[in-house]
Amino acid sequence: MRELVFALAYKPGCNAVADTLAEHPGARIRSLSLHATDERLWRVDHASGSPDALDAIAEAFRSSDYYADCLADGDCGATQTTDVLDRDEETLVLYSYWERSPVCVSVPHLALDHLGDGLLFDTRNEGRHYTWRIIHSGTGDVAAFFDALAAAVGDCAEMEMLRTGVTAEPGAGVGADPTGLSAEQEAALRAAVEHGYYESPREVDVSELADHLEVPRSTLTYRLRRAEESLAKEYVAGETRSETSPSRDR
Repeated sequence: MRELVFALAYKPGCNAVADTLAEHPGARIRSLSLHATDERLWRVDHASGSPDALDAIAEAFRSSDYYADCLADGDCGATQTTDVLDRDEETLVLYSYWERSPVCVSVPHLALDHLGDGLLFDTRNEGRHYTWRIIHSGTGDVAAFFDALAAAVGDCAEMEMLRTGVTAEPGAGVGADPTGLSAEQEAALRAAVEHGYYESPREVDVSELADHLEVPRSTLTYRLRRAEESLAKEYVAGETRSETSPSRDR
């Protein structure tokens, strides 16, 4: 099995959920399940954030011009249902279901067209960045998928490839890429270190570093956060492997 990991960075006004998350920086959404057939799509999402952020997220999902994952411009005429499955002060679980119209297009449906059946999807929404992880058999046409995705997204979002390759086997890590960072994440991290972003006190802030790298501030923040997350998880995994490794008699 192989995986594709990429992010869509939505511009203001192009995606209701991205606009909502940009207004509530502490809020996050991750998919608990996501399934699609040629005719329909359904998914369950877990959102976390302040009560105001959760209210705004629920409203964005229920808005008449938003269909979960649909990339068509404007109202595509699909039939959508969104229900709240669970809600407390800090979390919200949403179920979304829609049946396609002839003009509907989405990441999962493009993946079905070009990568084949048996796909697994994992998503995360943070600010204007929508990160996708797709597990596929490796028999499809990845280049055609990304070409079709770029055409569907158009000018509404920038695409950023984060990772592609064979999925990690259980216990993988030894002898593998020690960071698992994309080229963009590694460049952001190196620039942050070289310009004193991690010094105390900091010698440069995010805005100054973003100007130096000639990328939007939100994009740099996203890349640094993902890089830090990857390194932290790798460190903890390495510590766990070390603690559980059988001792050798000398």
